[in-house]
Amino acid sequence: MPQVQLIPASAEGALDAAEEAVDLLLDTGRAPGDILVLTTGDPHPWAAHELSFGEESYWAQHDARDDVFYADAAQVQRAAGRPVVVFAANGGPLDAAAGALPVALARAGALLIVCGDAQQINSVLGAGV
Repeated sequence: MPQVQLIPASAEGALDAAEEAVDLLLDTGRAPGDILVLTTGDPHPWAAHELSFGEESYWAQHDARDDVFYADAAQVQRAAGRPVVVFAANGGPLDAAAGALPVALARAGALLIVCGDAQQINSVLGAGV
């Protein structure tokens, strides 16, 4: 069972909190290819940019595992597991986060970092997170 870390953040601040978490992971020696970042609301700017070149090249980068990969939480089923999953609850439908969080937990090998509303996240993952 991966360790779960909660970073309380507003929907507006969740993506920034996720970015800070990724920076910290990289600073402490985590390989970029170990990290998957999922967003529930607006896509991360990197994902939006890469998707403008088409789904095929976007997912090829995911499969290459050379770098941090950013994906929509709704696509969590398609994303392969990585040692660290950073989950940014940055808006979008509530049930989207509720549906994707357990899958994100299953995809995280060692650590799941959740950035978002603590009450909402605890209600999805269960108390004690």
